[in-house]
Amino acid sequence: MERTLIILKPDAVKRGIIGDILSRFERVGLKIVGAKMLRPDQEHYHHHYEGISKMVSRRGQKAFDVTLEMMQEGPVIVMVLEGIEAVSLVRKMVGTTEPKSAQPGTIRGDYAHISFVHADKESIGTPNIIHASGDEKEAEAEIAHWFSDSELFDYETVYEVYTLAKSRKK
Repeated sequence: MERTLIILKPDAVKRGIIGDILSRFERVGLKIVGAKMLRPDQEHYHHHYEGISKMVSRRGQKAFDVTLEMMQEGPVIVMVLEGIEAVSLVRKMVGTTEPKSAQPGTIRGDYAHISFVHADKESIGTPNIIHASGDEKEAEAEIAHWFSDSELFDYETVYEVYTLAKSRKK
């Protein structure tokens, strides 16, 4: 099974849409193997967004700075989800990073609408609800950054027993 990291950003927490978002992941059969609410400092976010994701080279220093500022506006909920091809499945469900371009039916397409152009013009981070690991390598690094091994759990869900055709105990 593959694991991926999601961060429900301060805008999602403040809007009270955590349950709606989480239920989407559970409905497709992903399971939560780690979860916590916290308010990381700038150093923690710096390692996440630049040390792992290389945001400065992708979007520039200004976008990086406003993102770090936005992420510190409130607590976040961080989760590790596990399932078949979890990274690509979550990316598909989340939608494109720019909310304006995200398709209806995706998390960003349904809950956000701001463009990068507007966010840049206002010198704000783009409130796009959620972060999702970009690929398997990034997911592994992000999970190690946010969670210790003792904070991740192994268990079997009903979905795994009955839907994934795992061997059933008689």
